[in-house]
Amino acid sequence: MLGVFKKMIPDRNDRELAKIKPIVSKINSLEESLSQLSDKELAEKTPYLRNELSQGKTLDDILPEAFALVREVSKRTLGQRHYDVQIIGGVVMHQGGIAEMRTGEGKTLVATLPAYLNALTGKGVHVVTVNDYLSKRDAIWMGQIYSFLGLRVAIINHEASFLYDENVQADEIRDEVGGFKVIEEFLSPCSRTEAYAADIVYGTNSEFGFDYLRDNIEVDPGRIRQRALNYAIIDEVDSILIDEARTPLIISAPTAESESLYQTFVGVAGSLTEGVDYEVDEKLKAITLTDDGINHAEKLLGVDNIYTEKGVKYVHHLETAVKAKALYKKDKEYVVREDEVMIVDEFTGRIQPGRRWSEGLHQAIEAKEGVKIQKESRTYASITYQNFFRMYEKLSGMTGTAVTSAEEFYKVYSLNTVEIPTNKPIARIDNDDLIFKTEIGKFKAIAKKVKELNTKGQPVLIGTVSIEKNELLSEFLKLQGVKHEILNAKNHAREGEIIAGAGQRGAVTIATNMAGRGVDIKLGGTSENSEESEKVKETGGLFVLGTERHEARRIDNQLRGRAGRQGDPGETQFFVSTEDSLMRVFASDMIKGLMEKLGVAEDEPIKNKIISRSLERAQQRIEGFNFDSRKHVLEFDNVLNQQRKSIYERRGKILLGKIEDIKDYYETILLDATEETKKAVEDKKAKLGDEVFFDVFRKVSLQMIDTLWVEHLESMDYMRSSVNLRAYGQRDPLVEYKKEGTILFREMNLRVASEIFATIPHVQVDIKLEQTPEVKEIHESGDVLNKVEKNDEEQKEPTAPSEYKNVGRNDMCPCGSGKKFKKCHGA
Repeated sequence: MLGVFKKMIPDRNDRELAKIKPIVSKINSLEESLSQLSDKELAEKTPYLRNELSQGKTLDDILPEAFALVREVSKRTLGQRHYDVQIIGGVVMHQGGIAEMRTGEGKTLVATLPAYLNALTGKGVHVVTVNDYLSKRDAIWMGQIYSFLGLRVAIINHEASFLYDENVQADEIRDEVGGFKVIEEFLSPCSRTEAYAADIVYGTNSEFGFDYLRDNIEVDPGRIRQRALNYAIIDEVDSILIDEARTPLIISAPTAESESLYQTFVGVAGSLTEGVDYEVDEKLKAITLTDDGINHAEKLLGVDNIYTEKGVKYVHHLETAVKAKALYKKDKEYVVREDEVMIVDEFTGRIQPGRRWSEGLHQAIEAKEGVKIQKESRTYASITYQNFFRMYEKLSGMTGTAVTSAEEFYKVYSLNTVEIPTNKPIARIDNDDLIFKTEIGKFKAIAKKVKELNTKGQPVLIGTVSIEKNELLSEFLKLQGVKHEILNAKNHAREGEIIAGAGQRGAVTIATNMAGRGVDIKLGGTSENSEESEKVKETGGLFVLGTERHEARRIDNQLRGRAGRQGDPGETQFFVSTEDSLMRVFASDMIKGLMEKLGVAEDEPIKNKIISRSLERAQQRIEGFNFDSRKHVLEFDNVLNQQRKSIYERRGKILLGKIEDIKDYYETILLDATEETKKAVEDKKAKLGDEVFFDVFRKVSLQMIDTLWVEHLESMDYMRSSVNLRAYGQRDPLVEYKKEGTILFREMNLRVASEIFATIPHVQVDIKLEQTPEVKEIHESGDVLNKVEKNDEEQKEPTAPSEYKNVGRNDMCPCGSGKKFKKCHGA
């Protein structure tokens, strides 16, 4: 009875869709009249709509005409007409929400609607993708629509930036994109600043974030890249705002560090035994040293008490080395390529070039693998994706899987999630899980099943959780004589091509997790030959086989969603064993015991809805735990974020502001100076004159802010590590962090002011605002790290030239460079 009653009351999603339907009707009513216009008349609609905005109309007022216009131009350039459900998705995103749309529903095309509408303001739109390939592909493909309507399109990639070539013929592009090749002849190289000046910019989350940070350590106003952060459309929004939410973007430069410490502690960790010397918590991905383990380590290191003799530094090194041994496995969490340890993204299976684990973990793994240990780094600027994307004036997103994380999207980003209906009814069959006693038995059964499907010509996509499992399964398929393609972090260059061809008759593709996300699998292959497509449909369509349940239901749903595109037939099934990570952590003993009692063979499955439901409950618990963990990280990062905003706002006004802004800052900090300092500074001002003095003041202020902000970041980082220990004293670490962080920030601001005024009386008129060689290299090479390691050893005291022997290391250098003595003539 309750179920019937619920059906009578529309839920929030139904109410949201009901509000949008009249807008869709209005857009549809304009289609016939727009179809009568010539290409030239359609293109003239852009200046007309911009004029409407300048006359006081809002974006909502002109939405129906703008969306109808994009639909008509899409028909003429791409030969694709937006479905009504795609229009609904576009409205949701324009309103600052997340559109959940199934795989194959055309999200790339949907994004053109809100992108065009919001670009009419002239403030810029950022379309955020998960990799460089998709940035180029989508910009070239959709660029035809924008270019037709007179908008400029740009691409931000890791190595370079480009402007879309307006002279390219649509037919050329369609052929190439259809074959999933991105040809750079369609693009013109440009500077980052030129790219960001475009109406619509395609790029990855990391490039947008790093450019924001680079701008905030820039000293040349002419090199500022980005405009104000106006509107972002995030593709695969769950991957970027949830899976990668805790990843800090950190711009850093190497510092000197001893390799021997890492090698020593990796050797010690290698001698310790799990269960005796340390315990592993797989749920928390943490290790705990036992008393026996600490005693064992102390003997190996030749110290009586590691805590009192060597302090927290050695304990930290020991724990990090054990963590590297116990929790980080080669070809799962990382690969070794060209004498370098490279991180593998656990959610996408892709290599993350340039990214490094923090707090010495990366160096510990390098020592474990016997490769060259890279130098530690010093942080110059940092921000998390959570706080970076919350800075946009308006944010929106699209993905195939958002509803299971709707609460987090709303609480963290104030984003409502709306589930968009499919264009055609779903014909996919989702089978119950098959449960096996052992992993080897599971793989044997998978190989037999794939052989059976392959014999009848049905294409199969197999999703694995790691490179290691990927390659193991490949060996089982070889034994069955099944020809197949492998896609993982070792073979990512052909990603688009391999995934796009996975729907061909008889194709078997093994892909790490969500590799190829963003590329459609079309039945019959990329050519979309209708005859081939029909043959594949007759076999049952794409069969998606999951080899393990993931911690997040979203990832499983993404994998399932590869089949059954646009009403196509398809089938999915997960093969799980009691030895899988998720099963091992949750109730594997009970299930294994039951299977042994029943006498089930290792490659013989059982189907059990109770077990499947318990797995889903386990996933929900882990999702909740991970949400709490991300919330906890955000609470800490919010403290630093407020300080970052304050510093960057002040720095921006000094670098880019008018003379009045610089004078305001000068007057503010002058209030707190002692009388003697005021007199010395005012005398210098009278001597130089206002124009020269405030130019000098601007340069010295930037130098001091940058120098002391870097030191403050280090202080906050160390302090954050130490406050966690205060929980043992019944004190809340977050409260302690906020309290002490506020004190440190206030002290930093006072030091900035005092050092500016200590320097100015001695400074020369022709002072140059120079960055350190490390920061120069960051700007010139774009070489950045996503994570940064802390220094484990003290820097050696530099030897000062004799003529400066009475100057303190932290005093300003008497030469007038504006640098501290230890960074200048005392270096």
